[in-house]
Amino acid sequence: MERRSFLRGTVVSGSAAAFGFTLMRGAAYAAPAQPGPSPYGPLNSPDSNGIRLPDGFGSRVVARSGQTVGGTSYVWHRAPDGGACFPSGSGWIYVSNSEVNPGGGASALRFNSSGSITGAYRILSGTRQNCAGGAMPWGTWLSCEEVDRGYVYETDPYGTNAAVRRAAMGRFKHEAAAADPQREVVYLTEDVGNGCFYRFVPDTWGDLSSGRLQVLTAGSGTSGSFGWADVPDPSGSTATRYQVSAAKHFDGGEGCHYADGVVWFTTKGDGRVWRLNLAASTYELAYDDSLVGGSAPLTGVDNITGASGGDLFVAEDGGNMEICVITPDEVVAPFLRIDGQSGSEICGPAFSPDGTRLYFSSQRGTSGSSSGGITYEVTGPFRS
Repeated sequence: MERRSFLRGTVVSGSAAAFGFTLMRGAAYAAPAQPGPSPYGPLNSPDSNGIRLPDGFGSRVVARSGQTVGGTSYVWHRAPDGGACFPSGSGWIYVSNSEVNPGGGASALRFNSSGSITGAYRILSGTRQNCAGGAMPWGTWLSCEEVDRGYVYETDPYGTNAAVRRAAMGRFKHEAAAADPQREVVYLTEDVGNGCFYRFVPDTWGDLSSGRLQVLTAGSGTSGSFGWADVPDPSGSTATRYQVSAAKHFDGGEGCHYADGVVWFTTKGDGRVWRLNLAASTYELAYDDSLVGGSAPLTGVDNITGASGGDLFVAEDGGNMEICVITPDEVVAPFLRIDGQSGSEICGPAFSPDGTRLYFSSQRGTSGSSSGGITYEVTGPFRS
């Protein structure tokens, strides 16, 4: 399929999905965030869905693995993982990966302007262990395989065009992706204990069929300057993380989020959130669970997203099954907690285009099995 055909009809609305409602204010995290009072207030007792939320917020279940999505004939996939929202007419779409192997792939939920589900469908099939990914500003979803020499697949959230494998983006144990329209690159994390942080530089912005895969180069410290070096063989015949001797290695790359000249990404092995100042070419810690005073409110750091008011929302893989907020004032605090699901992890946090609804999944739900996944929606007065 020609790339331009793939983009037709989505390029205008897609940029709003990826960036129009998630750009954060130009906050400078000069030191790792510390625990403090949440701007949303304390968590209440569990609601009927087992979710503890601040005052003014409510939750509902929108899909369950192995069950038909309400109002449709579509059966929701197992092990829901990374996700994103895209505008669709007066409504929106939430896409979600399936982290099973074999099978994998991704599905979508379509909502109308009032938040009712009007459709559900498959957008990617026949892949392996699709973990996270990222929304592109031209209205596509990158779904990434978290397996050795895994691929990135570019999918159509609107369900019209077939998914396309983007081999030029490298073959490694992919996790998340985040687009930077200012520098016209896509950042990529690698989920292994000595993985790297990458960027893909397309030959033409908006066309991911060809380009250069580069790896971040830096010293061994937790702050300093960084650069980029081309990966000689993105096909991964030799693991990409070993091809550049100056590459900086990270302990289990997970979520990735770009906004306003800054890219944040998480590393689960050491409980950290990293911040890259792209204009200054410097990196530092935005959060480290070993550097907080008292008990760390955020552990098992995983997927990450941003709200229009400047807050980061970080989901836990394990921990207390919380989504925590990191504010521009460098305060970290729980935003919500799921009770009774200690054998699961929280995945795929993403805001609706208007910023009033937060979607996410509990990958294994109360059962602890990939067949027990639950996808939720939380509504309330998010800061803007």
